[in-house]
Amino acid sequence: MPTLNKPLLLQQVLAQLEADLAQAQQAALTAYETATHEENIAENKYDTLGLEASYLATGQARRAEAIRHCLGTWKQLVLRPFDRLQGIQLGALVWLADEEDKRQCLFVGPDGAAMKLQQAGHSVQVIGPQAPLGQRLLGCGEGDSIELRIGGKLQLFEIVQVI
Repeated sequence: MPTLNKPLLLQQVLAQLEADLAQAQQAALTAYETATHEENIAENKYDTLGLEASYLATGQARRAEAIRHCLGTWKQLVLRPFDRLQGIQLGALVWLADEEDKRQCLFVGPDGAAMKLQQAGHSVQVIGPQAPLGQRLLGCGEGDSIELRIGGKLQLFEIVQVI
């Protein structure tokens, strides 16, 4: 298994969430400016551009708030070494092997940051405890097997390594 740096992975997640937040805030501001621009004042009941922009601004503001909350949760994540007695917890780096011995690396963290990262030439999928695979992993340890139904097909995974 490749040696990956969990603190660096955490920094990558935070950086991506901060970029997503900045983008969402800019989108909300643009939609708000469109909604409140004097040219978008409704001239009749069929003129809905301002109203539609207002709905969009509200949705973008909610999205920005959700990302802000997720970012705050990730900033509080404390990375700990794997404890065999507790099993996989938030902050664990997990290598799985499927039935064909195809391997994948997962970084288990708080919900809301599903993304794929690259480190040392390896792909790392970030998942949360609400994801079906995340739910199955919590509390498990190295050598354990888990089953997961994906696309109607039952798949078996072995937990190869956890750090």
